[in-house]
Amino acid sequence: MRLVSFSKIFGVLAVALGLAAPFAAAEVPLDGSFVAGQNCSAFQSIKKQSNPVPLNAGTSYQIVAGNKEPASHFLILVPGASPERRWAPVDCGTRSGGAPMGEGNTSAQKPGKQAPSGGQPTQNVLAVSWQPAFCETKPDKVECRTQTVDRFDASNFTLHGLWPQPRRMAYCNVGKSDIGNDKDGRWDQLPEISLEPPTRAELDKVMPGTQSQLERHEWTKHGTCYSQTPEEYFGEALALMRALNGSAVRELFASRVGQQLTFDEIRKAFDQSFGEGAGLRVRMQCARNNGKLIISELTIGLSGDITPETSLANLMAAATPTKTECPGGLVDAVGQQ
Repeated sequence: MRLVSFSKIFGVLAVALGLAAPFAAAEVPLDGSFVAGQNCSAFQSIKKQSNPVPLNAGTSYQIVAGNKEPASHFLILVPGASPERRWAPVDCGTRSGGAPMGEGNTSAQKPGKQAPSGGQPTQNVLAVSWQPAFCETKPDKVECRTQTVDRFDASNFTLHGLWPQPRRMAYCNVGKSDIGNDKDGRWDQLPEISLEPPTRAELDKVMPGTQSQLERHEWTKHGTCYSQTPEEYFGEALALMRALNGSAVRELFASRVGQQLTFDEIRKAFDQSFGEGAGLRVRMQCARNNGKLIISELTIGLSGDITPETSLANLMAAATPTKTECPGGLVDAVGQQ
C-alpha cells in the first residue's frame, strides 16, 4: 500500500517463520547526520510523499536508515513531529559523519536471512469482529436486527477497521465538524464514502456495520491517516480479510460455534496458517453476556507496506508481539443467547 501514516514508513519484513517466506529488506540501517537544504520536507510515505514536515535549512537531523542501497531517501528523526521518523530525499540535503553507505552496517538484513522476531514497531492493527458476539451487546443495531444464520457474518470474521499506529494517529486533515459528528456517533452526518461497485459490494458483505455507516466512521478516524482514498484503504483491508477468512483460524471458529475456545487454540491456528509466531501478534477481546464470556474481537498487529498482494503472514511476522486480554470464551451463535 501507499500510505499516509507512520504505519507505512517501513517496507515489508518477510520473516521466514514456519512458512519460510522470502525476506525483502526495505530499510538499510545507517548512521550519521542529514543537514537539510533549502525548501526541504520529510514525509511519512516515500511513494505518496504524504503528510510533509518542513525541515529547517542548515539544521542537522539524525539518520536512522536508508530505504535501499544506494539510498534515494534517508529515514531521519524530526523532533516535534508525530511520528518523529520521516523520510527525506537524499538530494534535498547533505549527509555527514557515519560509515559510508554499504559499509559498517552489519545489522542490515540480507536476502535469505531471518529478521529478528518483532524487529519493527507495529504499524497497523487489523481489527476483526465475531459478529454474533457483537450483536449480543448491540442488538438494536440495524446489522444485528437483519443478521441471519446463513449470512456471511454468521460464520466469518467481519471487518471492524484497519488502524494506523500509534493510536493517536487519527482524524488526519479532517475538519472539526466531522470530528465532532464522529465522536458523538452521528455517523450518518459524515461524508458518504465513494467506492468502486465491486469494492462496495464486498465491503457491505464483510463489514455489515455499513448498515450503520461504520465505514464512514472508520474512514474519518483511521482511513484518513492511512491513505489518500477510501478505495485504497478499504480495498487493502478487504484483501487482508480474504486471507484471514480463508485460513484455519476462520475454520476453527466456524467449527466451534456454541462451544468454548481457548486463546491457545486460536494462537496455534494462526501459527498453522501464517507461520510460527503469528499468534503472538494477536490479541483477543471478550465480552460478558448473561454471565458468559464470549469472544467478541481479534486485533492483529501488522508491520510493512500493505498492498492487495502483500502476504498477511509477512506483515504479522514483522510486527511486535503483544499479549491477549482474554484467555478464552464462547464462540457465539447468531441470535440472542
